[in-house]
Amino acid sequence: MMRTPLLRLAVPLCLLALAGCSLLGGGDKHPVTIYAPQVRVAADPAWPAANWQLVIAKPSAPRLIDSPRINVRPTPDQLEIYRGVTWSQPATDLLEDTVLRAFEDSGRIAAVARIATGIRSDYKLTMDLRRFEADYRGGTLPAATIELNAKLIHSTDQRVIASRTFLQVQPASATGTAEVALAFEQALQQVAAELVGWTLAAGQADSARTGGPQVTAKR
Repeated sequence: MMRTPLLRLAVPLCLLALAGCSLLGGGDKHPVTIYAPQVRVAADPAWPAANWQLVIAKPSAPRLIDSPRINVRPTPDQLEIYRGVTWSQPATDLLEDTVLRAFEDSGRIAAVARIATGIRSDYKLTMDLRRFEADYRGGTLPAATIELNAKLIHSTDQRVIASRTFLQVQPASATGTAEVALAFEQALQQVAAELVGWTLAAGQADSARTGGPQVTAKR
């Protein structure tokens, strides 16, 4: 799998949750490092080619996850955030962008787009992001942990043709936030590759059973 270096920007930001400063000024501004993973997923030769069209729904997630904050779980019953760092966008957007790009770059599918574009599709992919956190798991080093449930739905009759839960755990090489962010980049790469391959295989199996793509419903 190929990936590009993690983009890291250090900028002065005023975050209410982290710095306690006022949006109207008058408080101290603290530098915040923004991590912007740019993940590239190389196509697996084993992935089938699909002549059907796919739309990707915006992933859902609990409020604590659907945020640009970088979550860390030091103990099983405790969830905190790293101070002084943030993602460039909420975790659900990071996931959606990574998966969409992986499909587009694969060259294995006739057409893929976000659901908001309104293209006519044969299938719809939904994702429920359950975990997006650095988890110490009782050890001394955190691991980037991404867990999501995906469903592939037939656009015409809304059949759930396949459902699967994906879990990717990528240990960081150190406790620093740069190493944690890199572990998340690697975990995103792996989970996106698994998700794309599974979606293509499940869609092709259903398309073969039903006689090929219909592209009749706008979802």
